[in-house]
Amino acid sequence: MENINTFLKTKKHEEFSWNNLGNIKEGRGDLGEEMPVIVYRLMQYTMLDILSKAHGLERANEYFRRAGFLAGTEFAKNILDLKADFNTFIANLQKALQDLKIGVLRMEDFDPDTGDIVLTVAQDLDCSGLPITYENVCVYDEGFIAGILEAYTGKKYSVREVDCWASGDRVCRFNGTVMCFL
Repeated sequence: MENINTFLKTKKHEEFSWNNLGNIKEGRGDLGEEMPVIVYRLMQYTMLDILSKAHGLERANEYFRRAGFLAGTEFAKNILDLKADFNTFIANLQKALQDLKIGVLRMEDFDPDTGDIVLTVAQDLDCSGLPITYENVCVYDEGFIAGILEAYTGKKYSVREVDCWASGDRVCRFNGTVMCFL
């Protein structure tokens, strides 16, 4: 027990790196890379509950948004071709999200002059099938999408969910706006 306590006291938190995800195929053996959505949601919503009780819902949501941003940035850098033309990039993003069973992405609108974008995600990992609470709950996704867009464009994005399964819609709709700094 003393060795474990010494280890815990001396082990420093490392910044997130894609390599920290490990070799899932090797480590999970017979269980494989996939798991039920309920396990993902169990972790997500219990984490949100604990953070909300400790810091308030607004701050907890901001933590989730920031975590989503980091995940989206790393996802884009490690999974997507950031040098592809825009249409190819979006097609590759759609395929990656569907292959990884995150959701079915559709681009509804894009303004090439401003960079503003409207995306929908159907069958969203975070919320599709949740009870209707009349609120938008996909703050992690907001950050995830913002991170992907910034990694691709080099521009800072503010992404907000405007429709959600939990609010009574059947897709999650996100507005992405390039942030202008004067």
